[in-house]
Amino acid sequence: MTTSTVARDSFGVFGTTAVLLVTEAGALSQARALADAELAAVDLACSRFRPDSELTAVNAAGGAAVTVTEMFADLLAAALRAARLTDGDVDPTCGQALAGLGYDRDFAQVRAGGPASLGTVFGPVPGWRRVEFDQQVLRVRVPTGTQLDLGATAKAWASDHCAELIAGRLGCGVLVSLGGDLAVAGPVPDDGWRVRVTDDHAAGPEAPGQTVTITDGGLATSSTTVRTWTAGDRQVHHIIDPATGEPARSCWRTVSVAAGTCFDANTASTAAIIRGEAAAAWLDDAGLPARLVRPDGTVVTTAGWPADDDPAPSS
Repeated sequence: MTTSTVARDSFGVFGTTAVLLVTEAGALSQARALADAELAAVDLACSRFRPDSELTAVNAAGGAAVTVTEMFADLLAAALRAARLTDGDVDPTCGQALAGLGYDRDFAQVRAGGPASLGTVFGPVPGWRRVEFDQQVLRVRVPTGTQLDLGATAKAWASDHCAELIAGRLGCGVLVSLGGDLAVAGPVPDDGWRVRVTDDHAAGPEAPGQTVTITDGGLATSSTTVRTWTAGDRQVHHIIDPATGEPARSCWRTVSVAAGTCFDANTASTAAIIRGEAAAAWLDDAGLPARLVRPDGTVVTTAGWPADDDPAPSS
């Protein structure tokens, strides 16, 4: 525990908002520098929107094997682990499906560009088992026509690694939130890290939702209500159901999960959106505390998640 004053910084990254909190005000500038360097490396490795990223090179290789950096290999290994843990509900081969919906550039540009045209005829994504990956020699091959997208897991992975890096280097407590996917490490403030759980991570403290306290690990929220845009004549969102290649049609509008790492929390929250009604029992069986919100605002909790202090209104 620590009685130090928490210092805060916020900034844009990965097309979303990052929040950095540290328990030593004098460490904030160094913590930000460490975070900036780590996040820049992640972006160069796996951005779908940069022509110079490793992900772009892998996707453009036409079925040939590509040698990658250790950073990219770690990110891909994490994405494939998420696919294994969820029986393919969180699948990194959904890049073409997202592009077909018009999500083929930074999200702010998608929103600013107005209604997008629907590209391809949708169907099941190619599937994570088609990715050939040798982590020992750092070689990756994806079949022609398969497009990787690591966005479902990379932010959470980066949150974990930034928090661990900053706490380890500077010895202070730290919370790193990237678009609402947050990880904590190091000494904890006296009253813990208090986090407002809402549909939209960028909403203010007055937004309907719930305030929870975490002391270790991570917390992630997945929602079908925030990262949305118009494609053709319909409203779509970014969470793809691999079985259909289309935005998931879920009985949950938002799912928040706490876990030992932000990565595991994000994997579970994303899979829960896709699994629908079966998600609550799955999360309970896994011992993962979660808050699941239906479109009408009804809240379901699992595995000891605290009772709501503020009912969620219908959307």
